[in-house]
Amino acid sequence: MTLRVAVFISGGGSNMVSLLDDMARAGHAGAPCVVLANSADAGGLARAHERGVPTVVVDHRPFAGDRPAFEAAISAALEPHAPDIICLAGFMRMLTGGFTDQWAGRMLNIHPSLLPKYKGLHTHARALEAGDAEHGCTVHEVTAALDDGPLLGQARVPVLEGDTPDTLAARVLVQEHLLYPAVLRRFAAGNHEMLILQS
Repeated sequence: MTLRVAVFISGGGSNMVSLLDDMARAGHAGAPCVVLANSADAGGLARAHERGVPTVVVDHRPFAGDRPAFEAAISAALEPHAPDIICLAGFMRMLTGGFTDQWAGRMLNIHPSLLPKYKGLHTHARALEAGDAEHGCTVHEVTAALDDGPLLGQARVPVLEGDTPDTLAARVLVQEHLLYPAVLRRFAAGNHEMLILQS
């Protein structure tokens, strides 16, 4: 049975593209059913259209201060597409436990650090400030806690002399585009074991 995958984005959707393109290859147990954005300006919407994937926009701004109402609108928008799995791919909105609990064990996220290090924002700058020798990204199951949940995969990159947050972010992003599709492919097939990629 092919599992239906919804991908949530907020911006250009480069991780979304890597997921969609991998699902288009043979032997994948998942297939995209919809791309959802929280802004009509999200550049990834056009990239999803180019790949023939339905899109929907649920603008967060009318729901300012009322996350449950925003999440109810997301749920209503998802219903016609009947996803089995949600992949957060640069979706820059916090989700409450009321939503994440409904999708427990069925929602994935990618975060630009080697969790449990550096939850939240500015991860590349924080890794450099700490003098870390390596950095990377993590795919994990989503829970109500920020950047928490069972780890499914990590890709590690060395921190180089002279790195800035931007140069480090660029190298980590290359690994994100490899790691997330690889983890989703395994996850959709029922394999939840940790995957480690070393650049």
